Amino acid sequence: MTGLLDFSDKTVVLTGGASGIGHATLPLLLAAGAEVHAVDIVPVSGPVAGVYECDLGEIDAIDAAVALLPPRLDAVINCAGVASGGNFDAEAVMRINWLGLRHLTEALIPRIPRGGSVVHVASTAGRLWPDRVTELRELMAHDTFGRGLDWVRSNPEACSDGYSFSKEAVQYYTVVRAAELLEEGIRMNSVCPGVTNTRLVEDFRRGLGDAVLDRAIDVAGRMAEPAEMAPALLFLADAASASYITGVNLNIDGGTGAVRVVDGMRQPD
Repeated sequence: MTGLLDFSDKTVVLTGGASGIGHATLPLLLAAGAEVHAVDIVPVSGPVAGVYECDLGEIDAIDAAVALLPPRLDAVINCAGVASGGNFDAEAVMRINWLGLRHLTEALIPRIPRGGSVVHVASTAGRLWPDRVTELRELMAHDTFGRGLDWVRSNPEACSDGYSFSKEAVQYYTVVRAAELLEEGIRMNSVCPGVTNTRLVEDFRRGLGDAVLDRAIDVAGRMAEPAEMAPALLFLADAASASYITGVNLNIDGGTGAVRVVDGMRQPD
Protein backbone atom coordinates (compact mmCIF):
# COMPACT_ATOMS: atom_id res chain seq x y z
CA MET A 1 0.00 0.00 0.00
CA THR A 2 1.36 3.41 -0.95
CA GLY A 3 0.45 6.97 -0.16
CA LEU A 4 -0.09 6.47 3.54
CA LEU A 5 -0.68 9.71 5.46
CA ASP A 6 -0.56 11.64 2.20
CA PHE A 7 -3.02 14.54 2.23
CA SER A 8 -1.91 16.05 -1.05
CA ASP A 9 -4.94 17.51 -2.85
CA LYS A 10 -7.04 16.92 0.29
CA THR A 11 -9.13 19.64 1.89
CA VAL A 12 -9.39 19.44 5.67
CA VAL A 13 -11.34 21.46 8.22
CA LEU A 14 -9.53 21.60 11.56
CA THR A 15 -11.17 23.07 14.66
CA GLY A 16 -9.14 24.19 17.64
CA GLY A 17 -5.94 24.65 15.68
CA ALA A 18 -4.68 27.59 17.75
CA SER A 19 -3.72 25.58 20.83
CA GLY A 20 -3.28 22.17 22.39
CA ILE A 21 -3.85 19.04 20.32
CA GLY A 22 -5.19 21.02 17.38
CA HIS A 23 -2.08 23.18 17.33
CA ALA A 24 0.08 20.04 17.27
CA THR A 25 -2.02 18.56 14.46
CA LEU A 26 -1.87 21.58 12.16
CA PRO A 27 1.80 21.35 11.12
CA LEU A 28 1.47 17.61 10.48
CA LEU A 29 -1.45 18.22 8.14
CA LEU A 30 0.44 20.96 6.33
CA ALA A 31 3.56 18.80 6.03
CA ALA A 32 1.39 16.02 4.58
CA GLY A 33 0.16 18.39 1.88
CA ALA A 34 -3.33 19.18 3.14
CA GLU A 35 -5.22 22.34 2.31
CA VAL A 36 -6.25 23.28 5.85
CA HIS A 37 -9.18 25.49 6.80
CA ALA A 38 -8.84 26.38 10.48
CA VAL A 39 -11.86 27.12 12.66
CA ASP A 40 -11.19 28.57 16.12
CA ILE A 41 -12.33 31.31 18.46
CA VAL A 42 -8.89 32.92 18.24
CA PRO A 43 -6.70 33.46 15.16
CA VAL A 44 -4.70 30.49 13.92
CA SER A 45 -1.20 31.13 12.64
CA GLY A 46 0.47 29.24 9.84
CA PRO A 47 0.21 28.82 6.07
CA VAL A 48 -3.42 27.69 6.11
CA ALA A 49 -5.88 28.17 3.27
CA GLY A 50 -8.40 29.94 5.46
CA VAL A 51 -8.98 31.03 9.04
CA TYR A 52 -12.51 31.29 10.38
CA GLU A 53 -12.94 32.84 13.81
CA CYS A 54 -15.85 31.06 15.40
CA ASP A 55 -17.29 30.49 18.87
CA LEU A 56 -18.47 26.89 18.74
CA GLY A 57 -20.86 27.61 21.59
CA GLU A 58 -22.92 29.95 19.40
CA ILE A 59 -25.05 28.59 16.57
CA ASP A 60 -24.98 31.83 14.56
CA ALA A 61 -21.18 31.86 14.61
CA ILE A 62 -21.04 28.25 13.45
CA ASP A 63 -23.47 28.89 10.62
CA ALA A 64 -21.45 31.92 9.52
CA ALA A 65 -18.26 29.85 9.37
CA VAL A 66 -20.01 27.00 7.55
CA ALA A 67 -21.19 29.45 4.89
CA LEU A 68 -17.58 30.38 4.14
CA LEU A 69 -16.02 26.91 4.18
CA PRO A 70 -15.29 25.06 0.92
CA PRO A 71 -18.10 23.15 -0.81
CA ARG A 72 -16.08 19.91 -0.87
CA LEU A 73 -14.15 18.49 2.08
CA ASP A 74 -12.13 15.32 2.49
CA ALA A 75 -11.92 15.37 6.28
CA VAL A 76 -13.15 17.21 9.34
CA ILE A 77 -10.97 17.01 12.46
CA ASN A 78 -12.63 18.37 15.60
CA CYS A 79 -10.04 19.33 18.22
CA ALA A 80 -11.76 22.35 19.77
CA GLY A 81 -13.00 21.93 23.34
CA VAL A 82 -13.04 23.36 26.83
CA ALA A 83 -12.81 21.98 30.36
CA SER A 84 -14.91 22.46 33.43
CA GLY A 85 -13.30 24.05 36.47
CA GLY A 86 -12.22 27.20 34.65
CA ASN A 87 -14.12 29.95 32.89
CA PHE A 88 -16.92 27.73 31.59
CA ASP A 89 -19.97 26.51 33.44
CA ALA A 90 -21.69 23.21 32.61
CA GLU A 91 -23.94 24.70 29.94
CA ALA A 92 -21.04 26.41 28.17
CA VAL A 93 -19.03 23.18 28.21
CA MET A 94 -21.93 21.27 26.70
CA ARG A 95 -22.52 23.98 24.08
CA ILE A 96 -18.92 23.89 22.85
CA ASN A 97 -17.90 20.26 23.37
CA TRP A 98 -21.12 18.65 22.20
CA LEU A 99 -23.79 20.89 20.69
CA GLY A 100 -21.37 22.98 18.64
CA LEU A 101 -19.30 19.99 17.58
CA ARG A 102 -22.38 18.15 16.36
CA HIS A 103 -23.91 21.18 14.65
CA LEU A 104 -20.73 21.94 12.73
CA THR A 105 -20.12 18.30 11.84
CA GLU A 106 -23.65 17.67 10.60
CA ALA A 107 -23.53 20.84 8.51
CA LEU A 108 -20.32 19.66 6.84
CA ILE A 109 -21.05 15.96 6.33
CA PRO A 110 -23.00 16.61 3.11
CA ARG A 111 -19.82 18.15 1.67
CA ILE A 112 -17.74 15.01 2.33
CA PRO A 113 -17.61 12.51 -0.55
CA ARG A 114 -17.34 8.75 -0.27
CA GLY A 115 -13.96 7.88 1.25
CA GLY A 116 -13.91 10.97 3.45
CA SER A 117 -13.79 11.03 7.22
CA VAL A 118 -14.59 12.81 10.45
CA VAL A 119 -12.39 12.54 13.55
CA HIS A 120 -13.15 14.01 16.97
CA VAL A 121 -11.04 14.56 20.04
CA ALA A 122 -13.09 12.98 22.82
CA SER A 123 -11.53 11.97 26.15
CA THR A 124 -11.01 9.01 28.44
CA ALA A 125 -13.29 10.99 30.76
CA GLY A 126 -16.11 9.80 28.51
CA ARG A 127 -15.29 6.12 28.88
CA LEU A 128 -18.47 5.31 30.84
CA TRP A 129 -20.77 6.20 27.96
CA PRO A 130 -22.16 2.64 27.69
CA ASP A 131 -23.63 3.09 31.19
CA ARG A 132 -25.41 6.30 30.11
CA VAL A 133 -27.02 5.18 26.87
CA THR A 134 -30.53 6.09 27.99
CA GLU A 135 -29.60 9.71 28.67
CA LEU A 136 -27.34 9.93 25.64
CA ARG A 137 -30.03 8.57 23.33
CA GLU A 138 -32.42 11.21 24.62
CA LEU A 139 -29.82 13.95 24.17
CA MET A 140 -28.95 12.88 20.63
CA ALA A 141 -32.64 12.64 19.71
CA HIS A 142 -32.79 16.39 20.34
CA ASP A 143 -31.22 16.79 16.96
CA THR A 144 -30.72 20.54 16.63
CA PHE A 145 -28.55 22.93 18.60
CA GLY A 146 -31.59 24.63 20.12
CA ARG A 147 -33.42 21.43 21.05
CA GLY A 148 -30.23 19.97 22.48
CA LEU A 149 -29.70 23.08 24.58
CA ASP A 150 -33.25 22.75 25.92
CA TRP A 151 -32.45 19.18 26.97
CA VAL A 152 -29.23 20.26 28.65
CA ARG A 153 -31.06 22.95 30.61
CA SER A 154 -33.75 20.46 31.63
CA ASN A 155 -31.29 17.77 32.77
CA PRO A 156 -28.62 19.41 34.94
CA GLU A 157 -28.04 16.27 37.00
CA ALA A 158 -27.23 14.21 33.91
CA CYS A 159 -24.87 16.89 32.59
CA SER A 160 -23.17 17.46 35.97
CA ASP A 161 -20.19 19.78 35.32
CA GLY A 162 -20.54 19.21 31.60
CA TYR A 163 -17.14 17.79 30.76
CA SER A 164 -17.44 14.03 31.22
CA PHE A 165 -20.98 13.97 29.86
CA SER A 166 -20.01 16.01 26.79
CA LYS A 167 -17.22 13.56 26.03
CA GLU A 168 -19.53 10.62 26.64
CA ALA A 169 -21.83 12.22 24.06
CA VAL A 170 -18.98 12.50 21.55
CA GLN A 171 -18.06 8.84 21.99
CA TYR A 172 -21.69 7.74 21.70
CA TYR A 173 -22.17 9.94 18.63
CA THR A 174 -19.03 8.48 17.06
CA VAL A 175 -20.34 4.92 17.30
CA VAL A 176 -23.95 5.64 16.33
CA ARG A 177 -23.22 8.05 13.50
CA ALA A 178 -20.47 5.84 12.08
CA ALA A 179 -23.02 3.05 11.67
CA GLU A 180 -25.44 5.42 9.96
CA LEU A 181 -22.77 6.71 7.57
CA LEU A 182 -21.64 3.29 6.33
CA GLU A 183 -23.82 3.45 3.24
CA GLU A 184 -22.39 6.85 2.36
CA GLY A 185 -18.82 5.60 2.68
CA ILE A 186 -17.87 8.23 5.27
CA ARG A 187 -15.90 7.12 8.31
CA MET A 188 -16.23 8.61 11.79
CA ASN A 189 -13.84 7.92 14.67
CA SER A 190 -12.49 9.63 17.76
CA VAL A 191 -9.34 9.69 19.81
CA CYS A 192 -9.68 9.67 23.58
CA PRO A 193 -6.65 11.25 25.22
CA GLY A 194 -5.62 10.63 28.78
CA VAL A 195 -4.20 13.50 30.83
CA THR A 196 -2.45 15.71 28.29
CA ASN A 197 -0.12 18.63 28.90
CA THR A 198 -2.22 21.49 27.51
CA ARG A 199 -3.37 24.80 28.96
CA LEU A 200 -6.52 23.02 30.17
CA VAL A 201 -4.72 20.90 32.78
CA GLU A 202 -5.24 23.36 35.62
CA ASP A 203 -8.92 23.65 34.72
CA PHE A 204 -9.16 19.86 34.90
CA ARG A 205 -7.54 19.90 38.32
CA ARG A 206 -10.13 22.33 39.58
CA GLY A 207 -12.99 20.51 37.87
CA LEU A 208 -12.06 16.85 38.41
CA GLY A 209 -9.79 17.14 41.44
CA ASP A 210 -6.10 16.49 42.00
CA ALA A 211 -6.62 12.86 43.00
CA VAL A 212 -8.15 11.86 39.65
CA LEU A 213 -5.44 13.48 37.57
CA ASP A 214 -2.54 12.46 39.81
CA ARG A 215 -3.68 8.83 39.81
CA ALA A 216 -3.77 8.75 35.99
CA ILE A 217 -0.40 10.47 35.72
CA ASP A 218 1.09 8.09 38.26
CA VAL A 219 -0.13 5.03 36.37
CA ALA A 220 1.09 6.29 33.00
CA GLY A 221 4.32 7.67 34.45
CA ARG A 222 3.77 11.16 33.03
CA MET A 223 1.30 13.33 31.17
CA ALA A 224 0.98 12.92 27.44
CA GLU A 225 2.10 15.67 25.11
CA PRO A 226 -0.22 17.07 22.41
CA ALA A 227 2.24 15.89 19.77
CA GLU A 228 1.54 12.32 20.87
CA MET A 229 -2.13 12.67 19.94
CA ALA A 230 -1.75 14.43 16.60
CA PRO A 231 -0.40 11.50 14.52
CA ALA A 232 -3.37 9.35 15.51
CA LEU A 233 -5.73 12.04 14.24
CA LEU A 234 -4.00 12.04 10.86
CA PHE A 235 -4.01 8.24 10.78
CA LEU A 236 -7.76 8.02 11.41
CA ALA A 237 -8.51 10.83 8.95
CA ASP A 238 -6.45 9.30 6.15
CA ALA A 239 -8.43 7.29 3.61
CA ALA A 240 -5.46 5.06 2.79
CA SER A 241 -4.15 4.39 6.28
CA ALA A 242 -7.46 3.78 8.07
CA SER A 243 -9.82 2.85 5.25
CA TYR A 244 -11.39 -0.03 7.23
CA ILE A 245 -11.63 1.75 10.58
CA THR A 246 -14.87 3.44 11.59
CA GLY A 247 -16.90 3.76 14.77
CA VAL A 248 -13.79 3.51 16.95
CA ASN A 249 -13.06 5.54 20.08
CA LEU A 250 -9.30 5.11 20.31
CA ASN A 251 -7.85 5.45 23.80
CA ILE A 252 -4.45 7.13 23.91
CA ASP A 253 -3.89 7.01 27.63
CA GLY A 254 -0.47 5.59 28.47
CA GLY A 255 -2.00 2.32 29.65
CA THR A 256 -4.32 3.76 32.29
CA GLY A 257 -7.31 2.05 30.71
CA ALA A 258 -5.50 -1.28 30.66
CA VAL A 259 -4.64 -0.95 34.34
CA ARG A 260 -8.26 -0.10 35.11
CA VAL A 261 -9.45 -3.24 33.31
CA VAL A 262 -6.88 -5.48 34.98
CA ASP A 263 -7.72 -4.05 38.41
CA GLY A 264 -11.38 -4.76 37.73
CA MET A 265 -10.65 -8.39 36.84
CA ARG A 266 -8.76 -9.10 40.04
CA GLN A 267 -10.66 -11.15 42.56
CA PRO A 268 -10.58 -10.12 46.21
CA ASP A 269 -8.42 -12.28 48.44
